[in-house]
Amino acid sequence: MNILDCISSFSLTETDIPFEILIVNNNSTDNTQKTIDQLHVRSLFQRVQGCGPTRQMGQENAIGKYILLADADCIYPKCWISKMVEKLQEPNVVCVYGRYSFIGENDFPRWKLFFFEKLKDVISEIRHIKRPYLNAYGMSMGYVRELGLKIGFVNYHIRGEDGRLCFDLMKYGKIRQVKADDARPWTKPRTLQLDGNFQKALLIRVKIEMGRFFSLFISHPPHDTKTSTNEITNNRKYE
Repeated sequence: MNILDCISSFSLTETDIPFEILIVNNNSTDNTQKTIDQLHVRSLFQRVQGCGPTRQMGQENAIGKYILLADADCIYPKCWISKMVEKLQEPNVVCVYGRYSFIGENDFPRWKLFFFEKLKDVISEIRHIKRPYLNAYGMSMGYVRELGLKIGFVNYHIRGEDGRLCFDLMKYGKIRQVKADDARPWTKPRTLQLDGNFQKALLIRVKIEMGRFFSLFISHPPHDTKTSTNEITNNRKYE
């Protein structure tokens, strides 16, 4: 999948909510910009490497009340925008995040990935009690733009920039999950494939979740998310 597949999925969106698509090219050196230029959507170029600086540029140039974050290597269902914004419009909600599914491949068949997703959903429910930011991923996340600008993303290249923003948003209001299965973006299982086969990938994640299980019921103390190297980053390593 590539950016063309991603934008094509948005062309099928069914919603009454006015929206714009804003693409931020994070210093690509391949033909990404040529592809973007053919899509007839607004785009920006961020020379500073990293998701934080890229998302910051995007929210600074967006024009809507809400920001929905999406990744170029995902495919989005036609109801995704409606389901995300519907939850964002609930009273005192400042940030939402959705669940996601994997596209099956030969070494990671769909039935195994479905099983993995169900286990992941259970952990997501437990995390949400005290640490919802651990579930917030830039592939399916939305928030109130005014507050996002007030907080700001980290301005350097580090993992977990989306969770850091979500953590800071918690002091302004509620964080909510979009649980609808038909609103799940689809992505390839490349993060799982990095660990070899499915069994090894699953075992690694089970061990990690068991090791930090009880900490999920304790709120994380306030801290500076712009400089910290704590578990907002480290706990997300094996998603």
